[in-house]
Amino acid sequence: MANHSRPLSPHLQVYRWQLTMVLSIIHRMTGVALSAGLVVFVAWLVAAAMGPEAFASVHAILASLPGEAVLAAITFAFFYHLCNGVRHLAWDAGYWLEIPAVYASGWSVVAASIALTALAWLLAWGLVGGSS
Repeated sequence: MANHSRPLSPHLQVYRWQLTMVLSIIHRMTGVALSAGLVVFVAWLVAAAMGPEAFASVHAILASLPGEAVLAAITFAFFYHLCNGVRHLAWDAGYWLEIPAVYASGWSVVAASIALTALAWLLAWGLVGGSS
């Protein structure tokens, strides 16, 4: 028997968005993106095992502009999830739990994720760290 006189719990519309909320949601989204990225990686491996024609087809898809955008998004998801995971490990160890440190580490995760993604792609394109 339901008691209809009790108030319903508040929904997301009553909360003001905060950095910690957004970063938590992005962490979950990047976890899902990494699962999708694993499917792309397995497809690439299967194509490589099937022979040069299959590999060339998958390579053409991944080397296209939309394919590279997907790969860049997966790369960002990897670095964000990694950096935010390290942040959570620090929290589990009892560090950075004060509000200013939580916000500073949150923005650091965002900055590090963007920088590491850019560095990875610059290295992949051979624009940095190339041989002389």
